[in-house]
Amino acid sequence: MTGFGRSEGTVAGKKVTVEIRSLNSKQLDLFIKLPPVYREKDAELRQWAADGLVRGKVELVITSEPVPGAERRRFNEALILEYYQELHRITLSVDKDIRTDLMGTVLRMPEVHGSAYEEVSDAEWNGVLALLQDAGRAFNGFRDAEGGKLFDDLRQRTGRISALLAEVDAQDSGRVERTRERIHARLAELRIKVDQDRFEQELVFYLEKMDINEEKVRLRAHCAYFAETLEGERQQGRKLGFIAQEMGREINTIGSKANDAAMQRNVVLMKDELEKIKEQVLNVL
Repeated sequence: MTGFGRSEGTVAGKKVTVEIRSLNSKQLDLFIKLPPVYREKDAELRQWAADGLVRGKVELVITSEPVPGAERRRFNEALILEYYQELHRITLSVDKDIRTDLMGTVLRMPEVHGSAYEEVSDAEWNGVLALLQDAGRAFNGFRDAEGGKLFDDLRQRTGRISALLAEVDAQDSGRVERTRERIHARLAELRIKVDQDRFEQELVFYLEKMDINEEKVRLRAHCAYFAETLEGERQQGRKLGFIAQEMGREINTIGSKANDAAMQRNVVLMKDELEKIKEQVLNVL
């Protein structure tokens, strides 16, 4: 399920921004991008995401930058010197006459601003976590809004299948008798003499294979169970997928037994609705 949440605020003299965005995925596929100072918190953030975001191809990005007027961080002189000397050596080995702004390049290298290791205070991290929670609430709010639209769509399509099943039920009435009359008429047209007792036995066997009462009962039950599950607890996506598979089996069997043009048309319409349901269920947590 897609989602987006964002929050920003000032924490320990820094402007911190938290963004969470996701695309649909069957499991949690998490990408985290953090400033170097927060990298030690990666495992904690992954656990938070696993508990609160459930699944999806999720991108969690936290950025920080100094607030104007805040105390300026010192440069990491030792690291700058190390970067500069290494780049200078590489430059000379390539071409001694190369003229390039090595210092400008060095100042864009990671971790040259600040000490080699900057410890995050509890107060600062708690401030970042508060922003993370705000972004998480916005993210889940986005998902809830999308979920409401999915709920309405799935409920309408399930209702459509139930309505088409009612039409099939009405068309099924008298279908056996129509089939019997059609076979008799065809035999009369061909002027074929048959043993009536044997004919009736074979006809009964043939008509029994056309019976779809059990399939109609099961499909009706599956539709009701699907609607009931929609109204139930959260995180029912997989369960809805399993129910949709069972609905498909019954619809296919009805189609194979129908032997009736009008019923086949409704079976095709049911299949179309079911395929759209399956596509949408992939977006349900």
